[in-house]
Amino acid sequence: MIQYILRRLLWLFPILLMVNLLTFILFFVVNSPDDMARAQLGNKYVTDAALTAWKAARGYDLPLLWNTNAVGWDVLTQTIFWQKSVQLMVFDFGVSDAGRAIGADLAQRAWPSLWLALPSFMIGLCVNIALALLLVMFRGQWLDKLGLVLTIVIMSISGLFFIIGGQYVLAKLWHWFPISGYEPDGDVWRFLLLPIILGVIAGVGSGVRWYRSILLEEADKDFARTARAKGLSLWQVMHRHVLPNGLLPILTGVVAVLPLLFMGSLIMESFFGIPGLGSYTIDAINSQDFAIVRAMVYLGAVLYVFGLIITDITYAWADPRVRFGDK
Repeated sequence: MIQYILRRLLWLFPILLMVNLLTFILFFVVNSPDDMARAQLGNKYVTDAALTAWKAARGYDLPLLWNTNAVGWDVLTQTIFWQKSVQLMVFDFGVSDAGRAIGADLAQRAWPSLWLALPSFMIGLCVNIALALLLVMFRGQWLDKLGLVLTIVIMSISGLFFIIGGQYVLAKLWHWFPISGYEPDGDVWRFLLLPIILGVIAGVGSGVRWYRSILLEEADKDFARTARAKGLSLWQVMHRHVLPNGLLPILTGVVAVLPLLFMGSLIMESFFGIPGLGSYTIDAINSQDFAIVRAMVYLGAVLYVFGLIITDITYAWADPRVRFGDK
């Protein structure tokens, strides 16, 4: 097991380096430093002197990957890739194209994203598993058929419908919640309750169907039928046997998603005016601040890779049949 974890950790560096390099190439194939300067200066007819000054002030006047005018290690270090992207490998996010410290912004905006994402995820997980278990207990009956129809309907509706409809009905008409806003020093839950509720409702369709398929597969196995034949009630079989065995594949997907919760919700935070990492990314895209976008893409890759490693470790811990150390 320890050897397996060490091998996975050793693969982190080449994977993240490749992600970093590909992200850098894609950004600078689509937009040159001159395009970035014009976007930030906000004037289509800026002078060459203004472009040169903007690039020099932010380090975009260097070659992209290879400096032919330098000698020694400066051939690599005196490039935009080294000074703008390699530093991300040690989580030095630098400054944005607008001159703000990206690391400070991330530290400040991570908390609103977590306050929104974690309750939505945990409540949604419990609700989805409970509803899926209920449908499996009554499979083939009218409740199961009705539940499948409702989940398909919810899956077919865009998440924007729930957001806009919830804001209009629950906030504007009934005045139960604020339409948008965020007060970190005040009653923060007053602003988070509505997006949390809407996030849980929007995820019920896909979540319930997925967990239902997992639990239904476990309910059809021999151990469940044997437990029923021994006289256990359906409720006891579901909670003592089916649900614990179904938690293994559920755990795999849950742990993989957890690190991505730090990235925030792009749409939810933008519509409700929550100053999290999701709205931070949207604002950076709208203002074409590619330093922030590159940092967010790299941070998402890091969290996703770590999530996969944690998933493998957790699965091995939860399933005694898995023995990575014996391979």
